[in-house]
Amino acid sequence: MKVLKSFSIGVVTIAALSFACGGGGSSSETASSTPAAPVKVSLEDKYKDDPIFIEGSAKAKQAGCTACHMIERKIVGPSYADVAEKYANTPENIEMLTAHVINGNVGNWGEIQMPAHPQLAKEEVETIIKYVLLLKR
Repeated sequence: MKVLKSFSIGVVTIAALSFACGGGGSSSETASSTPAAPVKVSLEDKYKDDPIFIEGSAKAKQAGCTACHMIERKIVGPSYADVAEKYANTPENIEMLTAHVINGNVGNWGEIQMPAHPQLAKEEVETIIKYVLLLKR
């Protein structure tokens, strides 16, 4: 009788624990009522199929821009995303930033100077600037 009573208590305990841990519900219940957190997509993944991104990214790598700049992280110079956040994609800003790349600049992002790149063609730099300004978060 004692063994049967102990066995019954054990079965009830296991059943109660199983139900409390989610094992007692029917399969038609929803998993959770809280919405899933939005998946953060990198800017590179977000724009990877955009022709401006493809061409500008290739030209930026070829010109050596990636030695000082990254898409979403500051290295020596600001990230491309920070530049895109600061400047609207307007013809005036494209012209100004193109001049900063070709002629060099200092003071907009701290005391480290953006060196001049006079060897780069204006059209090439404009392509890079359009790519950078595309990268809004």
